[in-house]
Amino acid sequence: MQLRFWGTRGSIPSPGAATVRYGGNTPCTELRTSAGHLVILDAGTGIRELGRSLLQRAGGQPVVGDVFLTHAHWDHIQGLPFFAPIFQRGNHFTIWGSASLETSIDRVVRDQMSPVVFPVTFDELDAAVDFREIRPGTLHASGVLVSAFDARHPGGALGYRFADPASPDRSLVYVSDNELGDATKYPQSPASWRRDLVEWMRGASVLVHDATYTPEEYDQHRGWGHSTDFECVDLALEAGVQTLVLFHHRPERHDDDVDARVAATRERVRARGAALDVIAAAEGLTLTV
Repeated sequence: MQLRFWGTRGSIPSPGAATVRYGGNTPCTELRTSAGHLVILDAGTGIRELGRSLLQRAGGQPVVGDVFLTHAHWDHIQGLPFFAPIFQRGNHFTIWGSASLETSIDRVVRDQMSPVVFPVTFDELDAAVDFREIRPGTLHASGVLVSAFDARHPGGALGYRFADPASPDRSLVYVSDNELGDATKYPQSPASWRRDLVEWMRGASVLVHDATYTPEEYDQHRGWGHSTDFECVDLALEAGVQTLVLFHHRPERHDDDVDARVAATRERVRARGAALDVIAAAEGLTLTV
């Protein structure tokens, strides 16, 4: 499978000279299976440029794909009304969201395109758009094996594991928003949550994980639903992951700061004598899963 990042920033778009290399758009990632099926992970502002690219590559042919939303916080859905393919007849998208959200993903998407906040209503879209709910477990969705896991995040969120049926031994785990630290903020999580998480992502080829904070920053943001980069390293090592991609960069994190955090996490891996490749997500970065 081929993975490409279109938005890597968390919370709010952060454009500017200091974020050019890693990008300022909010989360959106494109995954292509060996058969060419399109999977889109989250619909932050990065989905706008993805949409332009999809139309160009399609050359007038229909664009069909699945959109998996981790949750409905603004930074993960705010690009959807600017996703050009949903305005063209003949295109077809299935939008997947957690069944445990307080409001259905259908309602959330429609509300953000209501006349009060957006000039074009959802019902005016020309593409066919279906909504499906997903629960923790495994299913087969349009050419890709998908497994979901409940993350720790205010309001609820899902992590996803994807495998191509043609190469089931290779897998991508995508956990955009997840708090590995303070369990007291999530009393609904079972006592075995951490152990279950490790086993769920065991042996993944690529792990894309929320690395919003440094250890020093985290103490001021407990319960906000995000992890530190060092926690990500520890998790990846425990689960036997091959490549860790630091994701959901803090809006205030400049490119040079991201470089420094990558260096610090790699040093943590070296200090443990472990084998783990650590990189940071950047707009335009393409990986083979």
